[in-house]
Order: sequence, then C-alpha cells, then structure tokens
Amino acid sequence: MHLDNMLAFNKDFVNQEKYESLRTDNIPNKRTVIFTCMDTRLTELLPKALDITNGDVKMVKNAGAILRDPFDSIMKSILVAIHELKAEQVMVIGHHDCGMSHTDPEAFKQGLLDKGISEETLNTLTHSGIDLENEFSGFDSVENSVEESVSVVRNHPLLPSYVTVHGLVIDPATGKLDLVTRG
Repeated sequence: MHLDNMLAFNKDFVNQEKYESLRTDNIPNKRTVIFTCMDTRLTELLPKALDITNGDVKMVKNAGAILRDPFDSIMKSILVAIHELKAEQVMVIGHHDCGMSHTDPEAFKQGLLDKGISEETLNTLTHSGIDLENEFSGFDSVENSVEESVSVVRNHPLLPSYVTVHGLVIDPATGKLDLVTRG
C-alpha cells in the first residue's frame, strides 16, 4: 500500500471516528514492556497470542529483538516505560525463523555496496568507531540471543529491583510461546 492509499484510509478512519474503540492513556494496563522483533508475522499474532489489546503494554521492537548495548535507544525506551509509565515487568520475546539468525555481516556489507552505498562511506563509519560486523551480526540460537538480551536488561544499573524480566520465544506460525527464562 503506497503512502497516498494509507493517507486516504487514515482520512476515512478519522472521519468515521474508528479511533473511539481504541482510546486509552499512556500507562500500560498490564504494567508490561515487551521487547520483540520487528518481524511482520508478529504484528497481530504476538498480541493475540498474549491476549494484549490497545493500551495493555509498551511495545519496543528492533531487528531480531537484539539488545547488546545497555545504553542504546531500546534500553532507554524500556527504562522510560518503567520509571515514567509504571511498567513493572519486561518480556523479551524472540522468535523462531528470524531473519537475524545466521546473518552474515559480510553479505550484508556487500548488499550495501550493491545498493549504492560507497566503500568510502563504509570506511568512514569504521574509522568513526562503528563496528559494522557487530552491528549487523545476528545469532545462531534464538534462545541464547533472548538470554543475552534479558541479561542486559536485568543487569542494568538503572533497573529497579522490583522489575521482573522474562525471556520467551514465539513460533511465528502458531503463536506458541516457550519460556526461556523467568524473572
């Protein structure tokens, strides 16, 4: 769907007041932050598999549900949800058949070059301290990746002691959740 189609739909959505059934405030009803993958298969499946509706949780996403840096934007979002928006539980949810599993940073780099990103730009990033291999590397085991992300959250110096952090893996075909680690 192109932008113009989306904007036309939005105009009808607002004019017909379809937003009324979705009204809520900014505090998550279930006092939960979910950090998960941006995979399109999870857009509706994950909330339905967990009985989540609009207003229930704060949802934070990135490619692969990978959290390696305790001071990146994902962790910042989690901390804001906890300290400002009353969340008391964090759930890190990875999924089987993830596009970030077995990602090859060299192939990714070649793809950048093939799409017109110059070698000079890549070299500039590398010389600026950006480790492209680390930034675009994936994982071999989704369970291990979830455990690593959970560990970053659990060990964060700004995480209050009352916050529980869980790790799960969802099947993107069925919605079945498996517990990796309980907070």
